[in-house]
Amino acid sequence: MGSTQFGNFHNLCRDTTLPVCNLFVEDNQPPNAAFGGCPLNGIPLSNDRHLGNLGSIILAFIAILVSGYLLWRSERKRAAVGRREIQLFLIAYIVVSLCEIFTVGGFPLDADVRKGFSAVHVAAFVVMCWILFLNAIVGYQLLDDGTPLSIFLFLASSAVLFIGTGYIALDTAFSYTGHFDSSLSGENRNIGLYVLYLIFPLFCLVAFYVLEAILVIRILGERRPMVYLTAAALLFIVGQIFNFVISPHICNPVDGAINGALFQTFFTLLSVVTVWVFWSSITEDDWPAPAPYT
Repeated sequence: MGSTQFGNFHNLCRDTTLPVCNLFVEDNQPPNAAFGGCPLNGIPLSNDRHLGNLGSIILAFIAILVSGYLLWRSERKRAAVGRREIQLFLIAYIVVSLCEIFTVGGFPLDADVRKGFSAVHVAAFVVMCWILFLNAIVGYQLLDDGTPLSIFLFLASSAVLFIGTGYIALDTAFSYTGHFDSSLSGENRNIGLYVLYLIFPLFCLVAFYVLEAILVIRILGERRPMVYLTAAALLFIVGQIFNFVISPHICNPVDGAINGALFQTFFTLLSVVTVWVFWSSITEDDWPAPAPYT
C-alpha cells in the first residue's frame, strides 16, 4: 500500500513556486531546483546569482500600489459597512505582496533571509484568507462593524494565527527545536504547514464565497454583485491553475526564464481588486437597508 500524500510538499515544490518551499531548502538554490523540478533561473546576475522572477517582482510592486489606492478609496466610503475590515484585508495583502518580491520573486538574497521572508509570507497569507472570511461575517451585522470590539477581534484572532503559523514556519526553516527536522528531507512532510497553508485558507475562501452569496441573493435580493464575487473566485482559481498545473509546462520550454508563478501573481491581483469591487458594490447607498429594530 502506498503512503498518503497528505502533508507532503515535495511534489508540490517540484512543480510549483510556493513560498513555503523555501523553508525546506538548505542552501540558496533556485526555486524548484532543490526538488528536481525546472529551476526558475530568470535573469542571470554577477557571481552566479539570478533574479528569478522579475515579472512577479514587478507585479507584486504594482499590487502594493493598487492596494494603497484601494485603501484610500475605502477611506472615502465613510458610511460603508465593513470599511475598516476590508482595509485590514488590503493591508494583509500588501504584506503578502511585499514578501512575494523576496520569496516567489526570487530576489537574490542570503538563504536565511529568504527563509525569514518566506515564513512571514506563509503566515501573512493565512491571515489574509482568515480576514477575508471574517469580512463575510461582518456583512451579517452580528456585531457592529468598525467598532473597537470588531477591530480587536479581527486583530487578536489574526495575531494568534500569524504567530502560530510563523512559529511553525520558522522552526521548520531554522530547526530551533528540531521538532520539524523530518520535513527537511524525503517527501518534505509537514502536517502543520500543510493544514495551515493549504487546507485552512481553502476553507476560508470557500466559506467567504458561500456566505457572501447567501447575503447577496437571500438578504439583499440582488444579482449584479454575484458577477463580481464569481469573477473574483474564477480569477483566483485561474491563478492557482497556472501555478499548480501549468507551471512546469511553461518553465521547461523556456529553460526556466519564467513559470506559472508570474501568472498566479497577476490573477491574484485581479482577484483582490474584484473582491474590493464586490465589497464596494454591496455597500452602495441604493441597496435596501434592513428595517431598524424597534
